[in-house]
Amino acid sequence: MKTKYFFLLSLVLFAGGVSFAQLRQADTSAVYKSLIKTEKQSLLNNVDMIANMQMSFQNEFQDGDHLQSNFRVNQFRLEIRGYVHKKIFFRFRHRYTSAFEPQTVDNIIKGVDFAYLRFDISERVQLTIGKTFADWGGIEFDLNPIDIYEYSDIIEQADNFLTGAGVYWQATKNHGISFQILNSRTQSFEELYQGIPGFETSEIPLAAVVNWRGSFFEGKFTTLWSYSLFNEAKYTNKNYIALGNLLKLDKVTIAYDFKWSKEDLDRTGVISRDVPDDLYPYALENTLYYSHWTKIDWRFHPRWQISFVGFVDEAKWLDDIDPLKNTDHWRTAYGYIPSLEFFPWKEVNLKFFVNYVGRSYNYSDYAKSRVGVQDYNTSRISIGLISPLNIF
Repeated sequence: MKTKYFFLLSLVLFAGGVSFAQLRQADTSAVYKSLIKTEKQSLLNNVDMIANMQMSFQNEFQDGDHLQSNFRVNQFRLEIRGYVHKKIFFRFRHRYTSAFEPQTVDNIIKGVDFAYLRFDISERVQLTIGKTFADWGGIEFDLNPIDIYEYSDIIEQADNFLTGAGVYWQATKNHGISFQILNSRTQSFEELYQGIPGFETSEIPLAAVVNWRGSFFEGKFTTLWSYSLFNEAKYTNKNYIALGNLLKLDKVTIAYDFKWSKEDLDRTGVISRDVPDDLYPYALENTLYYSHWTKIDWRFHPRWQISFVGFVDEAKWLDDIDPLKNTDHWRTAYGYIPSLEFFPWKEVNLKFFVNYVGRSYNYSDYAKSRVGVQDYNTSRISIGLISPLNIF
């Protein structure tokens, strides 16, 4: 009998609970309103929110010895972009794998790639204001960062996202030209160069960037060429040229970049980091860096792709401050990245990958004897996933 009464009591309580829950659902929908007003929800049709991710389990080696194995979030960049007016486009992208400290020059955290407005002046002319990408050419930098497994030296060490203004002109159907005036850096001269003697801080530390985007043979061959002039200090500049070329065939895509950076002060910093403070405690002067970079993608199956990236980075010290210096050549670095990529779903831009990232660093005899550096190799075997997930 007790069991019977307990069962009946439980049934009553359950029924009452269901009724109460239904009532609460009804109250919730009646009392609480959408955070976004109904009349403004149509704006979301013109706005995208994208989670750009690259995650992997990787195994690292140096000179053949295993160093460590771990899971790693290589890239996570959250992006919101879209039109708030038919003539006004905004773009914001935050890189969560970078520093969160506001930078002294532009007063925005380094991890923010984009925070700009673009005004569509006409069908052919656009004006951009805010923190944006330095449109300095080359296919490597133009790719989504999550699709890059390892950058070449010049791109890896540069301030690629700078604050300023730029104008783009679609001159013809196949050719566009852009011009930008940007801050030359995100940090102050003192922070970057430790107050190197003999140089004065520039009153106008800006950069000018001219870019040409060309398209030929119905888009099968495109160019992305640029010239940039950066003012680092008074009467002190960096000249940078990037020549990017892309060939698209049926199942094969071939990209080639040549990059050349002539620096009155060692902005890239590869050589200065090798030289110890007891020999020269400041950034070196008169350095030259250039790079050959290529990427070949073969989509041999709708869901499978083989990719190979190879690059050669040259570093030269042209100054003669050291009386023992007998060559300008400092270092040659090689990079080679074979990858196998799998795209499981047509409707989602997501891929799994397994790759090998190899780097070899070869120093000149002068560099070895003068500062004690030695040749070495690094490598990394990774398996992971990449996706720019379009949330809405």
